[in-house]
Amino acid sequence: MNPLIVLLVFLVYFGILMFISHFTSKNADVETYFTGNRKSPWYVVAFGMIGASLSGITFISVPGEVGNTNFYYFQLVLGYLVGYLLIALVLLPLYYRLKLVSIYSYLGSRLGKISHKTGASIFLLSQSIGASLRLFVVATVLHFTFFSHYNIPFIITVIVTILMIWAYTYKAGIKTIVWTDIFQTSMMLLSVIVIIILIAKNLHLSIGGVINTIQHSKYSNIFNWDWNYEKNFYKQFITGIVVAIAMNGLDQNEMQKSLTCPTLKEAQKNIYLYSIILVITNLIFLSLGVLLYVFIQQKGIDIPIDQAGHFLETDTIFPRLALNNLGITAGVVFLLGIAAAAFSSADSALTALTTSFYTDFLNTENKSDGEKKKIRIKVNIAFSVLLILIILIFKAINNDSVINMVFQIAGYTYGPLLGLYAFGLLTKYDIKDKFVPFIVILSPILSWILNVLIIKWTGFHIGYVLLLINAMITFFGLWLIRKKSELQ
Repeated sequence: MNPLIVLLVFLVYFGILMFISHFTSKNADVETYFTGNRKSPWYVVAFGMIGASLSGITFISVPGEVGNTNFYYFQLVLGYLVGYLLIALVLLPLYYRLKLVSIYSYLGSRLGKISHKTGASIFLLSQSIGASLRLFVVATVLHFTFFSHYNIPFIITVIVTILMIWAYTYKAGIKTIVWTDIFQTSMMLLSVIVIIILIAKNLHLSIGGVINTIQHSKYSNIFNWDWNYEKNFYKQFITGIVVAIAMNGLDQNEMQKSLTCPTLKEAQKNIYLYSIILVITNLIFLSLGVLLYVFIQQKGIDIPIDQAGHFLETDTIFPRLALNNLGITAGVVFLLGIAAAAFSSADSALTALTTSFYTDFLNTENKSDGEKKKIRIKVNIAFSVLLILIILIFKAINNDSVINMVFQIAGYTYGPLLGLYAFGLLTKYDIKDKFVPFIVILSPILSWILNVLIIKWTGFHIGYVLLLINAMITFFGLWLIRKKSELQ
């Protein structure tokens, strides 16, 4: 694709984000950045959260993986529905009752100061790695399609990408993100729908033909009942519940938007609507995956496979076809979609990291509003620099298996968070707070060892259910360090 077209697309896109930022940043204060002054319409938050939850990695991975795992990912999504119901009925009432800005403040009031800092640290570690990896994807695409044509170093691409996000979020933070997410979610969904239409046109399929093709495809099988398979329904469904609670309900990045709603009832309605839209959105992405493989087969496009017949490099299939085989329109809308998916998840992550560190680790109660603003901006800049450094480390590693391992390690940390909150909510015991960091470090290590041994001895893949086991180990560890008397 012509690099000048790429540049024009990103400039127009960024210009719209800055336009939205200009209006949402008027009269912004410190509270605006963290809570949006708790005035966000619930339906706006619900729709915008879709873009943030579906990162650039999801945008390209879900359609590509259909060739190997059919619609099995949808089993996970069904579990999400139950998880989000529990978030709405259990966690949101807790957050609103305590009027939390950072959700990890609950751990301080319930378990102790060290538990509070530990929980926040877990989030900072996980989110820094996760956000960096998502940004690494969009920076790589941007570099490949534009900067590399002019021999501009990758580090410049990364810095420009981070600066773009920082520029439209540093003033009003979460308030701006709530409204930019509306635009970015719309662009993401529009890009997928347009590409589906272009594929259908190329394959000479009507709307009915598209639906019929998807329904009768060998890739559209949703349920797998093989207990030894990693994508088994029960594993995926339970995983969906646990992941939704741990990596969304206990994630400042996800919950900060919901907490901008004026009341608990509106925040709950936001979660209910968001869950429904999430199901529909994932069905659209999976349907795109089927059409991509039908297109590949009918056009005789060569895709590498392994000895077992599984497609290799599935993450490259969607970008490759959109940029090289479906015409310039598909290329442009793909770039819009990947930008929307990556920016909407990364901008909220940067804001959430700033919020958590500022709220959970800094004492600014006696500071003036002007001093608070300066501190918040310094923290925001520091995390921007940190994300740049982590992205450059990923680039230096240049090894997908190592990067995936790092990302999986970050995922392990949500297990201890789930264990901490479960112990706080389900028991009335106080704990010996000083021992919490040791338990939180030991729990993921034991979980990893257990996973390796189970695979070695039985060949059985636990999958992401390991997150639940991780939480249970943390819960048991907290039980061991509980104080004898219950809280009154």
